[in-house]
Amino acid sequence: MAAALMLCAAPVASAAPGTTPGTADGHPPAHGAAPLYISDYSDNTVLRLPPGGAPVMVAVTGLIRPTGMVLAPSGDLYISDTGNNRVVRVPGDGGPQSVVPTTDLSRPIGLALNADGDLYIADSFNDRVVKVPADGSGQVTVPTTGLLHPNGLALDAAGNLFVADFVNDRVVKVPADGGPQTTVPTTGLSQPTGLAFGRGGDLFVSDSGNDRVVRLPAGGGPQRTVPAVGLNSPYGLAFDPAGALFIADFNNDRVVKLPVRGGQRTVPVAGLRTPAGLAVPSERAGY
Repeated sequence: MAAALMLCAAPVASAAPGTTPGTADGHPPAHGAAPLYISDYSDNTVLRLPPGGAPVMVAVTGLIRPTGMVLAPSGDLYISDTGNNRVVRVPGDGGPQSVVPTTDLSRPIGLALNADGDLYIADSFNDRVVKVPADGSGQVTVPTTGLLHPNGLALDAAGNLFVADFVNDRVVKVPADGGPQTTVPTTGLSQPTGLAFGRGGDLFVSDSGNDRVVRLPAGGGPQRTVPAVGLNSPYGLAFDPAGALFIADFNNDRVVKLPVRGGQRTVPVAGLRTPAGLAVPSERAGY
């Protein structure tokens, strides 16, 4: 398997505590700011890059191999603590970190939040997606068929759930209305990882085995390759409020930015080691 599968299967190591605050009080900012959050998989940390500022470490402890992330409108940051088989929440209001109440997770990766605050988790080694309702009623398994190491998750404007089915080289759609799962029409995907929706509703997919990101138009037009150069096992994706696309370029130890007006640049974050997940405050955050 490609290097991306290492996110699930690699041996874990002792976590380096994230003790440098991500904001003045050590917690994520409230909704409305536009920082970029990066999970640094090999360094067991999460970094926050404020607009125009220097990266700082988010104050979260005990992470082992963090991957997927998502930000709630409240500013709460959810992190897949993959090596610890759990999801951690860092409150936006200054409260202490906590563990999301789940049962029997095995290498969780992708995360997504719907408009009601329900949390979806790609429970990768259990070949399923679970939902943790915001009302506290308890974890449930999302009805899917045939998933093998599900990875990235994303929700569209209608609440339909999209899942990167890593081993099966496909993306599946689980309708919000409870209808049957379908396979999204794609061409030549190999080990898809990150998913994200652009402002126009187009779905972007990290096609990690092909070292590219592809764009699937909302209106059903032909698949296109995003003009990004030199990617090596791209992973997490995120859009900022201005519509710029960020790509976690996993094996190149960097994050790249593709502005709306074109061009490509490397985000100025020194010392990254296999960045995996990305998160930016937005109307539809996803991994």
